[in-house]
Amino acid sequence: MANSVEISILLDLYGETLTEKQRSYLDCYYNNDLSLSEIAENEGITRQGVRDAIKRAENLLYGMEEKLHFSERICKIEKSANEIIRCADEICSYNLSHGISKEINDRTAEIKTLALSLTEQEELYGI
Repeated sequence: MANSVEISILLDLYGETLTEKQRSYLDCYYNNDLSLSEIAENEGITRQGVRDAIKRAENLLYGMEEKLHFSERICKIEKSANEIIRCADEICSYNLSHGISKEINDRTAEIKTLALSLTEQEELYGI
């Protein structure tokens, strides 16, 4: 069974490469939690037809990720950005407790803002 969160992420990243029907079926199945039977009834096709279309679409999404690695890259960026934010917070805390420099606090705030902007980019893709 495919990981529904993973498919939803891949659908956000690569969904435009699918047909409208494929996107619709995946969205109904993974994001709206409709059963194959419910989708089939809504679309006027067989349950097996829906299942086959979903499996083909899943394979296309996994193939795109295997070639392009966008999801993998976004996860790495998120981990790195979170580590940068953690380090900036540590530097700022140390600096505040030792009263060393306002400039250091200002620069760590800038670093943190830049790292946060990287994580906001991921939110655009639903990750």
